[in-house]
Amino acid sequence: MKAGPRTRKPWGGRFKQATDPGVEAYTASIQFDRRLYKYDIAGSVAHARMLAKCGLLTKAEADKITAGLEEIVGEIERGEFRFDPSLEDIHMAIEARLIEKVGEAGAKLHTGRSRNDQVALDLRLYQREEIGEVLRLVAGLERALIAQAEAHLDLIMPGYTHMQRAQPVLLAHHLMAYVEMLERDRARLYDALRRVDVLPLGSGALAGVGLPIDRRFVARELRFRALSANSLDAVSDRDFVIEPLFAFALLMAHLSRLAEEIVLWASAEFGFIELPDAFATGSSMMPQKKNPDVAELARGKTGRVYGALVALLTIVKGLPLSYNRDLQEDKEPLFDSVESVKATLLVMASLVSRLTFCADRMRQAAEDGFLNATDLADYLVRKGMPFRQAHEVVGLLVRRALTRRCRIEELSLDELQAASPLFEWDVFAYIALEACIKRRTATGGTATGAVKKAIKAAKVKLRSR
Repeated sequence: MKAGPRTRKPWGGRFKQATDPGVEAYTASIQFDRRLYKYDIAGSVAHARMLAKCGLLTKAEADKITAGLEEIVGEIERGEFRFDPSLEDIHMAIEARLIEKVGEAGAKLHTGRSRNDQVALDLRLYQREEIGEVLRLVAGLERALIAQAEAHLDLIMPGYTHMQRAQPVLLAHHLMAYVEMLERDRARLYDALRRVDVLPLGSGALAGVGLPIDRRFVARELRFRALSANSLDAVSDRDFVIEPLFAFALLMAHLSRLAEEIVLWASAEFGFIELPDAFATGSSMMPQKKNPDVAELARGKTGRVYGALVALLTIVKGLPLSYNRDLQEDKEPLFDSVESVKATLLVMASLVSRLTFCADRMRQAAEDGFLNATDLADYLVRKGMPFRQAHEVVGLLVRRALTRRCRIEELSLDELQAASPLFEWDVFAYIALEACIKRRTATGGTATGAVKKAIKAAKVKLRSR
């Protein structure tokens, strides 16, 4: 029988013609999946040791393969490794180089596995490491927020609904709201990590492996907590990519909300914060400008991560079992998202830790805008007036204060009693900002004591994981 074309492709025996160069370029993934090299090699070392244990390789062959793979790691990290696009992906590139280095033993490494379960393994190892790094960075941002909250426990600012001043709150309480968001993000990532931490190797191309292999041995070598239960699912599953991507997308939503407030607070209209010079930029035309570019880019990069999530969901929505080449498109969105999330967490933690809060401006904003109106209504409720009636009475007093261009507490007692005889001299102490804050002692409230408890609880959670 006539041999097929000269080729380094592992399927060359089946084909009479070499791959078209355009097809080769179109289908290659080596330009981006090369970053998986250390995970691919770690999986190959564990696989070789397992093959030797099961008698499918000799110990000498396994040792030779392991030594060759370790040399390849050094070549890649020193920049000496040649990534040949004709070899398509990182798996084939490493295998080809291994065969060059150790000969026939290297050609035996692929025994009992497919690139389908191999790439699933590499991605899971990559995800496991990167999720761990993201978790560390989320905790870093939480610590920065907590430190600022502790440093400003008594700083009063306006709380907002509908972007309108609503009620007075503590800045610390406001900052701790983001800590709550980030804690949920961490919980989601820890939960997703359990489903990432599953060994797919041994699934073969789709139907398992007909050779006597030991999957549990490989799982122990690579420290996986579980084995995949269905070979068809294992090679075509990308839930372990999509689920962390969803967690990343929601994490970025929270970072974008924080970034938006930094942008607003740094504006002259708010003036609540002063940006550190090292985290702002100027204008090439307007000398006075100090722009919050870091926060703006955090908002912008959120869209990239959303796009990656939608891309992956779209890729898998119409795929029949099992593996399809569409799944090659999972890596670039994932890699880009991981880098975007890590970079944003790192720079936002540094920015938050160096913000200067303008206490006087925040206090003035809290004193203006009738933020104690609800407390004034509550005062009447405590005197026995139904809340709906109290709401109307205070609304009339707000209108009067607007007409006079003064605050509610600047109205005289006579003016208050004209609206309701229930008002007494103690009303002015009751609606002072500190009193409004102090009364909210219930769990989750804005009182200083409640915020201190929230800070303590957050620190405990950070230490416990």
